Amino acid sequence: MKEFLTDPHQIERESMRIIQGHLQLDWTEQELKIVERCIHTSGDPSLEPVIRIHSQAIEAGLEALKRGALVITDVEMVRAGIAKKQLAQLGSTVECFLSDFQVAAQAAEWGITRSMAALRMNKERLKGAIVAIGNAPTALLEVLELAKDPQTRPALIVGIPVGFVGAKESKDLLWEEHQELPSITILGNRGGSPLAATCVNALIYLAVKREI
Repeated sequence: MKEFLTDPHQIERESMRIIQGHLQLDWTEQELKIVERCIHTSGDPSLEPVIRIHSQAIEAGLEALKRGALVITDVEMVRAGIAKKQLAQLGSTVECFLSDFQVAAQAAEWGITRSMAALRMNKERLKGAIVAIGNAPTALLEVLELAKDPQTRPALIVGIPVGFVGAKESKDLLWEEHQELPSITILGNRGGSPLAATCVNALIYLAVKREI
């Protein structure tokens, strides 16, 4: 019977060693932490060429985390994946507004998705926050609209919605037309809640100086 690694730290170290052997592009040391974890989470080295990290994204994200900025997610699945223990060490918390009982009614009144309504109803909390979108392209569109106002502009947008209706287009809009906003994204249809959480966690681990 084949022997399997069972020590979690050894498994992670070996995973990163294997991933490093697949990498083709030049990344900074800090960018590598994000890229490696995205590939680790997806199990897909072919993701590398479509990962985009704004030149100011890591600096903005780390500065926000170190001052205890709020992390806001579009769905509970992203919130569930955030490393809350390490985030708490930085004096920060993570919130998702989607479950607020008023969101559905307000979304119906405005004629928009619940993800959009949840963010719009809490727009004042976006200022200086890290916003992680892993599911809804419409949520990313709403964040981009709200970010036009300095009073509701996040410090960093992690925009990685997944799917075939609007996902690619919303990420193209983020990356191609909003370079004034520090962001991390994965172009195309791929993405999802685990990847959005992974990017935020990579920044959290950098902030708390976690070795792996």
